[in-house]
Amino acid sequence: MLRLAFQKRPPLINRILVNTTRRCCRKRRLSPFLFLLNSISRGGMGSNSDDGVRDPNSNPKVTKFRQLMSNHNPTDGWQKSWEEGLTPWDLGQPTPIILHLLQTGTLPEGRVLIPGCGSGYDVIAIANPVRYVVGLDISTSAINKAKEWSSSLPNAKYFTLLAADFFTWQPTELFDLVFDYTFFCALDPSMRPSWAKRVSEILKPDGELITLIYLMNDQDGGPPYNNSLADYDEVLRPMGFTALSIVDNELAIGPRKEMTTGRTIGNARESGGLYFFEEGSKSKRPGKEKLGWWKRNCSSL
Repeated sequence: MLRLAFQKRPPLINRILVNTTRRCCRKRRLSPFLFLLNSISRGGMGSNSDDGVRDPNSNPKVTKFRQLMSNHNPTDGWQKSWEEGLTPWDLGQPTPIILHLLQTGTLPEGRVLIPGCGSGYDVIAIANPVRYVVGLDISTSAINKAKEWSSSLPNAKYFTLLAADFFTWQPTELFDLVFDYTFFCALDPSMRPSWAKRVSEILKPDGELITLIYLMNDQDGGPPYNNSLADYDEVLRPMGFTALSIVDNELAIGPRKEMTTGRTIGNARESGGLYFFEEGSKSKRPGKEKLGWWKRNCSSL
């Protein structure tokens, strides 16, 4: 049975953070840190603006960021962007949809990896006694900033923040879950097969992959780069992954909810508030941002 489930009208992020802290921490194993994190984010940590959800082509910060990236190799470019505060993708708070998955009890437990974790909001928000989270970012500046404000938090023993290259880093243990928050679209398209191979290598045989997919087909370069659901399927399928579900992210922010004209894996059909895709056409619902849930077929290993 599919584990992913959405209410038709999912709760707003502030309702999740404020009204369900201690009560839900006990009932659903939520991190008690969520309330504190909400206060920090409203107090100015991160951008906490809509810069990251505007059309990248019309966003001056993204234009400046792309110019910076074009003048450096990827490692130096990401490092410089954090040093200079050119991080329009940083929401200044945890990703709303991951909080929803946490609250509804659908987020897998065990060891979790979040590549490209940046400020570490998602890492810290979901770390608790049943979920050890490793946040990875190629920028030492990003990791240092994340450590500065998170090292003394009550759940600090349940997460690790590392400055490392996702493609060369060797974990000591495999993971139960990889959460890709638009990490895929930040990579040069030529690196996508390597991304899928790496995900396959660091997941346990029965591990799962959650992808927050920001669909785009009109970008002049990147990052972020143009991408479609078919692009994910093209590189994950050879690694033995199957999409359990691909749904609209109903908690997407602002313009990310707009209709996309990009390709999908197939037709959408509704069942219990979920939208599944079958081979052949575009989504029946608006939404630039999708949530993909993937699992590897153990027989392919």
